[in-house]
Amino acid sequence: MRILFLTHAFNSLSQRLFAELSADGHRVSVEFDIADAVAEEAVALFRPDVIVCPFLKRAVPASIWREHLTLIVHPGIVGDRGPSALDWAIHDGLREWGVTVLQAEAEMDAGPVWAARRFPMRVATKASLYRNEVTDAALAAVREALARVAAWRARRWQPCPIHDWTGANGTWHPPMQQADRSIDWAADSTATVLARLRAADGYPGVADTLFGEDCRLFDAQPAQVQHEAAAGEVVGRRADGAVLRATVDGAVWIGHVRRSNGEHRFKLPVADAFPQQVAALPLLADPDADAIGYRESADGRVGFLRFNFYNGAMSTAQCGQLREAIEQANARPTRVLVLEGGRDFWSNGIHLNTIEAARSVADESWTNINAMDDVCLALLQTSDKLTVAAMRGNAGAGGCFLALAADFVWAREGVVLNPHYRNMGNLYGSEYWTYLLPRRVGPETARTIMSSRLPLLAERAVEAGLIDACFGRDLPGFEREVAARADALARAADYPDRLADKQSRRAADEAIKPLAAYRNDELEQMRRNFFGFDPSFHVARYHFVHKSAQSWTPRHLALHRELGWRVPEGATEAGA
Repeated sequence: MRILFLTHAFNSLSQRLFAELSADGHRVSVEFDIADAVAEEAVALFRPDVIVCPFLKRAVPASIWREHLTLIVHPGIVGDRGPSALDWAIHDGLREWGVTVLQAEAEMDAGPVWAARRFPMRVATKASLYRNEVTDAALAAVREALARVAAWRARRWQPCPIHDWTGANGTWHPPMQQADRSIDWAADSTATVLARLRAADGYPGVADTLFGEDCRLFDAQPAQVQHEAAAGEVVGRRADGAVLRATVDGAVWIGHVRRSNGEHRFKLPVADAFPQQVAALPLLADPDADAIGYRESADGRVGFLRFNFYNGAMSTAQCGQLREAIEQANARPTRVLVLEGGRDFWSNGIHLNTIEAARSVADESWTNINAMDDVCLALLQTSDKLTVAAMRGNAGAGGCFLALAADFVWAREGVVLNPHYRNMGNLYGSEYWTYLLPRRVGPETARTIMSSRLPLLAERAVEAGLIDACFGRDLPGFEREVAARADALARAADYPDRLADKQSRRAADEAIKPLAAYRNDELEQMRRNFFGFDPSFHVARYHFVHKSAQSWTPRHLALHRELGWRVPEGATEAGA
């Protein structure tokens, strides 16, 4: 079918649906929901069989849903209505939630139900639940709904009115306001504080104060630190810059804030938003909460290095910490080193927000990309053990190529990769990609991947030779399988031969063209991006960081706006 996505943004859910439905054989085109007239034009151009709305912030125009089958993906159980569905579910501590696909009608979230899925609620942030459980449930429900379209058109099946759905127990929830999210530090338990912060993570954050200034709080974790401070008091800092704030029965770590006043009114690590105040705090240890952590298998053969950076962004400082952690892990007498990345993101490369906050954005861009290159180099120069990139979550840009620096790349099913840079103002990219990508897929496929700008499913990445394996329907299953496979690598009878082959191949490659030459060539292009006359990267970064409203749909997504686009011969315009 021809499927038009009408969406507020091409977010993680939209990308996963786009990639999966395209793999299913559908022709998918995307239009950002900018204005009624723009959406109406997209429909007229594409003449879709179905319109799917994976992520909207306003109602679909009646001129569209009255004439065309329009399916809304709502992140709530059947009967739930309102724009803060997942927020309220976390806030209220519900044990189960779901996704509903319903037909657009005049009353928002009240149309007939085409499909629905439920899932157990994990103790996690809204953003994490959305990227995992909500996305998986939405994909299953959308596929079920699309499978019913032909029967619906033939009048052999009808969607169920929302109030007739068996087990429908959702209700109307008003938009959650900051008054609903507010924290009373003198009275609220740690569990309550964490629930409020998790329900607002990603967006909009919890309005509060820190160091006497108004701000929004994000990125909260429970703390295992003893203290004698009064509830609400900032007690200390962690090595990665997060700050410890006391509660009535414990404490929480706060990793990111958005200041309400001052020069930088966008989300930043606390240590970057309040550098002097954080630097004055005592340094406290809480290994389980640290962004970087290392452990080994019981027999010492396999080391596991996690780097759970918020939203997958890696600042200059974080790159330095990770490089040191790799070097320390390499000093251990293990046979295999597994890099786990983060739970929701493997890595997304350089940290655009900390760059935007720098005194010189060009200089910090340059420093950050060199720090990323140093991390890749540390992995590429690991010669006395085999390395594995275990991609538990999505990856973008330089993060993809950091993974390719490992000897083996394994990804969880459903992981989405964006192995290209051009969406960020035609950025050229570094991280040794000009070496790492062609050696895996060949020069022609490498050019195709880098120019496509489209999300790539891990399953398709295996087919292309970009990564080695994709397995594990859920995260626990993936982690168990990673551990088993890494153990098998370490115990294999041919381990010495594999290691020797790795060393000889690296030496041969170095003789043909040194890694330093690849890096210099890439950085020469990056220097133009950062310091040259073309401001595209700086403009794109500014709009990304400041969350500027979309003003147009990128042409690589809007198939219907390509020059020469024509609906296939004999096709008829689909109507309700």
